[in-house]
Amino acid sequence: MAVIDEICADIRNYFTADEDKHIGNFKIEDGVLTPPLSLPQTTLIRISGSRYNDGIHRSDEKLIDEEFRGGVWVMSPPQAFLELVEEIEEWQEKNGGADSPAMSPYQSESFGGYSYAKAGAGSGESSTGNTWKSAYKQRLNIYRRARL
Repeated sequence: MAVIDEICADIRNYFTADEDKHIGNFKIEDGVLTPPLSLPQTTLIRISGSRYNDGIHRSDEKLIDEEFRGGVWVMSPPQAFLELVEEIEEWQEKNGGADSPAMSPYQSESFGGYSYAKAGAGSGESSTGNTWKSAYKQRLNIYRRARL
């Protein structure tokens, strides 16, 4: 769920309403959050203020046991956003590694009589390579919020 964490932080949208934000003392015992929130099994939640479980999790996911004071937000992202997250995850798997040509910080290279040049920032790529942020910026804009 790491990619969805990054995406939601980047677009500043966790798809939650004020009434779905629970602040207080929480305990995770045997991998289960208490006090329990009445959630469907497939709901996404955002945990903040936790030492071990900060981030976005499925409500049926086993968590690391701990006690913390923080927040648990019930998220309600639209299906189209979740499908876009899956697409970004696939793109990241293919192109996001440090050894991927898409992530190279170099705009051009030449060696042994061979040379190439990548398109620059003006053509839709960042100056440090093509990241999921630049590749999906336009499609994520509809979900972007000015503030949390």
